Amino acid sequence: MKKAWIKVSFLAVIAAMVLPLIGSAQGINQRERNQQARIRQGVRSGELTRREAGRLEAQQARIRVNEAYARRSGGKFTPRERARIQRQENRSSRNIYRQKHDRQDRN
Repeated sequence: MKKAWIKVSFLAVIAAMVLPLIGSAQGINQRERNQQARIRQGVRSGELTRREAGRLEAQQARIRVNEAYARRSGGKFTPRERARIQRQENRSSRNIYRQKHDRQDRN
């Protein structure tokens, strides 16, 4: 009984370590697409001014450049590079939310 429990917990730990690595590139790309869609929706609804949208788009472009640079160094992200890209995406997401919910609008 005890050996079975150890085996199951060991497999769970391995799965928890490997699964994020498998889908991380897809996750980053999907997140970028979602944030681009949020910016476009904000422009269409008038929640974002042109200047705000331009700044947010420039921030997304910088993240894409950093991602491309990280991929050139071997094709895969190191854990440190992945963490840096995720921090940048988190910051960008916060900025999108804040700009969409401030009192400025296009009208």
